[in-house]
Amino acid sequence: MKRIKTEANGPEFSQFIAGYWRLMDWNMTPQERLTFLKQHLELGITTCDHADIYGNYECESAFGEALKLEPSLRDSIELVSKCGIRLPSAPSNDVTLPHYNTTTDYIVAQAEQSLKNLRTDHLDLLLVHRPDPLMNVDDIAEAFNQLKQDGKVKHIGVSNFTTSQFDLLQSRLDYPLATNQLEISPVNMTALHDGSLDQMQQHRIAPMAWSCLGGGSLFSGQDEKSKRLRAELESIAAEVGADGIDQVVYAWILALPSNPLPIIGSGKIERVRQALRSADITLTRQQWFRIWVASNGHNVP
Repeated sequence: MKRIKTEANGPEFSQFIAGYWRLMDWNMTPQERLTFLKQHLELGITTCDHADIYGNYECESAFGEALKLEPSLRDSIELVSKCGIRLPSAPSNDVTLPHYNTTTDYIVAQAEQSLKNLRTDHLDLLLVHRPDPLMNVDDIAEAFNQLKQDGKVKHIGVSNFTTSQFDLLQSRLDYPLATNQLEISPVNMTALHDGSLDQMQQHRIAPMAWSCLGGGSLFSGQDEKSKRLRAELESIAAEVGADGIDQVVYAWILALPSNPLPIIGSGKIERVRQALRSADITLTRQQWFRIWVASNGHNVP
């Protein structure tokens, strides 16, 4: 599998990333989690995507339990985490509604908690999970600088930031942001048209792509858009010899010139293997735009 630097001085990740946000739904024992980790490592997927809030704040600890069974695997993986969202299920009694917190102390505290949960002494990449209307980028920069200086975080990035928010935070840092993790799929093509992927290409930064399969709507959605997309994807899958429409979707994303790194959110190793075969599929330009048309419900202007 390809190894890709997200930015010239940024981390080097596997082209596909293992997403662990549904880990608690997989109902695995610690040993089964370890086996799954080792299986996707054998396939070349070395990068693992987390966030402090995933699984109601339980996924990181569950992953850490598995890693504790074979600590030497830490040297073979890259750990990504995110912070900045607070949920009522937080391990404290003062959160009554979901909200954002991007203050210096909170970012540092959450990064340190992720280190404890994941049983590691550093994160390869830490992202601000969502842009905060109350964020003071000087506070975020202070937190990032402290974490980097202490060796607790190697690289810094953002998730779901607009181009102006990305530039605003970058203006306070003496080093480049490593990535912007964005929702990228035929179901939601906002990042293709709002300048986000243009910005990534401009600065030669590889974005991370989440919800590539539209949260499963491509397989089961009954709205007109989902039906159009499913029919077109099935048609193209037959044309290119794909094993399923998920391979066509990942090939569609990999064709983007900003070079996104797709996050695979399945806990079934065969689904992961199938997704990886998309790297061998090359869509024609017309096939790519047929998916664009199916999503929008109209031809290009």
